[in-house]
Amino acid sequence: MSENNIDRSLILEVEDLGIDFGGLTAVNNLSLKVYNNEIVGLIGPNGAGKTTVFNMLTKVYQPSRGTIRLCGQDTARMTTEDVNKAGIARTFQNIRLFQNLSVIDNVKAGMHNEITYSPADSIFRTRKYYAQEKQIEEKAHELLKIMGLDSLAELPAGSLPYGGQRRLEIARAMATDPKLLLLDEPAAGMNPQETEELMDMIRFVRDHFHIAILLIEHDMKLVMGICERITVINFGMMLASGTPEEIQSNPAVIKAYLGE
Repeated sequence: MSENNIDRSLILEVEDLGIDFGGLTAVNNLSLKVYNNEIVGLIGPNGAGKTTVFNMLTKVYQPSRGTIRLCGQDTARMTTEDVNKAGIARTFQNIRLFQNLSVIDNVKAGMHNEITYSPADSIFRTRKYYAQEKQIEEKAHELLKIMGLDSLAELPAGSLPYGGQRRLEIARAMATDPKLLLLDEPAAGMNPQETEELMDMIRFVRDHFHIAILLIEHDMKLVMGICERITVINFGMMLASGTPEEIQSNPAVIKAYLGE
């Protein structure tokens, strides 16, 4: 697909988003947009509210105010499952894999939205059951191949090195066919070489699947190296938004976060 033919439609639109916990305002008046085939960074100091934003986008938390639109659809009445089916997938700062299950079974677990056979089909092993299980198996192997994990398909997920587990978590997220992938500190715990490989993989995922990616990250080399746009929040409010060059030279950002 040529650069001119890539879909650049608006995937995520957040307007005046906020949430209160008791008398504490954790996030307030946050607005941002993410377009298809774009990598956007969400950065800020510890406790700024970044993961809380992800929790609102995925409906782990219901916002106190504001609007979230996914591909033009208001998610106000959606549950976490609804949002996932509508096109948002997520990874976590602390890797959440089924450590004792095989690598391929972890990916297959991400395909629960595709299962339409009934419990009876499963019990009696009907044609519908076998046909869907075959499709899921093939899709899982294809995702593992794309992520460089296919030769490890039958190993326990917990036996993979740290970087491999990160790749597996992203593969499982991609199993839901998302329109928007949320990455919560994907480089956490990685050494410089692993971080470089992660940067290449994030670009590859965006380019191969032609999806939007919104990531939280403290590693500024990674953020500045792969993000087209960056939004900075501090104390739950937007501090700045712009290109990496604009963010790096913004005095308020430097004072609040970059410390340079």
